[in-house]
Amino acid sequence: MVCSGALALLVERLLKPPPRTCWRRPVAALAIHFGLWLWFASVLLLLLQRPVFAASSLLAGFLFVVLVSNAKVHSLREPFIFQDFEYFSDALRHPRLYMPFLGAARALLSLFALGLAIATGLTIEDSLLGRMSVGEFLSGAATLVLAGLLLIGFGARHRLAVAFDPIADLRQLGLLTALWRYGEEEHVPCQPQSPYERLPCASAVTAGSATLVVVQSESFFDTRRLFSGIRGDVLSEFDSLCRSAVCHGPLQVAAWGANTVRTEFAFLSGLAAESLGVHRFNPYRRLGRQGVATLATFLGRRGYRTICVHPYAASFYSRHTVFPLLGFDEFIDIRAFAGAAREGPYVSDLAVAEQVAALLEKAAGQPVFVFVITMENHGPLHLEKIAPGDEERLYSVPPPPGCDDLTVYLRHLVNADRMAGRLRAVIDGLPGPACLCWFGDHVPIMPGAYHALGVPDGRTDYLIWRKGDRPGAAAPREMRIDELGGHILQQMGLLAARE
Repeated sequence: MVCSGALALLVERLLKPPPRTCWRRPVAALAIHFGLWLWFASVLLLLLQRPVFAASSLLAGFLFVVLVSNAKVHSLREPFIFQDFEYFSDALRHPRLYMPFLGAARALLSLFALGLAIATGLTIEDSLLGRMSVGEFLSGAATLVLAGLLLIGFGARHRLAVAFDPIADLRQLGLLTALWRYGEEEHVPCQPQSPYERLPCASAVTAGSATLVVVQSESFFDTRRLFSGIRGDVLSEFDSLCRSAVCHGPLQVAAWGANTVRTEFAFLSGLAAESLGVHRFNPYRRLGRQGVATLATFLGRRGYRTICVHPYAASFYSRHTVFPLLGFDEFIDIRAFAGAAREGPYVSDLAVAEQVAALLEKAAGQPVFVFVITMENHGPLHLEKIAPGDEERLYSVPPPPGCDDLTVYLRHLVNADRMAGRLRAVIDGLPGPACLCWFGDHVPIMPGAYHALGVPDGRTDYLIWRKGDRPGAAAPREMRIDELGGHILQQMGLLAARE
């Protein structure tokens, strides 16, 4: 069993980027690695009663995690972390969102390793119970469990430092120890002080009835920065809104390529990632369930009805559990979109805009905050095909080879732009004051396009637009996602401007 733990260190060398060699790691990190390995191997030994079968099965499972980590690095520039184990069950419920990124080669290699372990274990090895008594077998397994626990205890006493930089922590500690430390950190008390708990209110009350619509647009960013051959009018409505917006510009977000909830929680809570510890990676796993003051709770205390609209399952990311604790009165999910138009595999952005229009019409004078999380431009983009005429419609100069995912993305981006125009028209028709905020949660996953055109820096784009305002073209202003909600409140007159 110890030898198989050493073999796992060799399997780790397949990681991208690879961890430090074992002799350059802290002794405590190696103790946790071997302790965890012995513990898991002992559990498998009790189930399978065959040591080679147990060790080879554990190695096959470890190889699968390594391959998943490499797939994640390829798509998201981040290795596998402890908080990602939750997504294994999500992958079974929503396979289209996850499985295509693993790739056929990695999936086949994982299945081959598991099949080899099963074949080897069942054909060349007999059960230990045929060679020893039950008492001897249990005593041997208990010894391995105890050795594993002692090693884990020794390593855990040293409380190895983590920087919450997944690549740096993986390189420093190795895969198993980094997973263990991130799991430990979830249990460290974390009660960050949301700025919405004690925000000073502006003295003006007339602005309190203003409608607020915020759109977190899936994978939205101005791709014209990526390739100058993209037609300028793909974002004509967004450009028009920017010309009359009170504020717009690049947005520093908390995610790259996926992990929408990192950006989502930062916007709603006003909390920077640095204040969240390990919870920055998935704030809805534990932190969100504690209840956190948010933009929604701030507005709710001022008489607003707070509604989230998301054309997907409310249970995804456990939003159905978390959002009431974040101050939302109502969550409108995929069930409200039966028969709605789709663009690709997801509900179209224009269908979502019509749902928002209906909500605003029903508000009947009550101040309302509608937070919209779109889905249309959610990948995997490479599963969709380019339609005839797409390139002519979307480019002034043809893109280089390998940019099919960009063409698919642009097709959906045009629809997001139309959604922005439709919402402006709806808000313009409302009887009272209103405000629209639009921002992208992260850049899309487009490895082919990035290989050909260069990798973006991860910033998306935002705007804040008020009905009736014609301030002229404001200079672009870069902003952090955790600052955006407070700035919206200032523009609405609900929050005193900072000096």
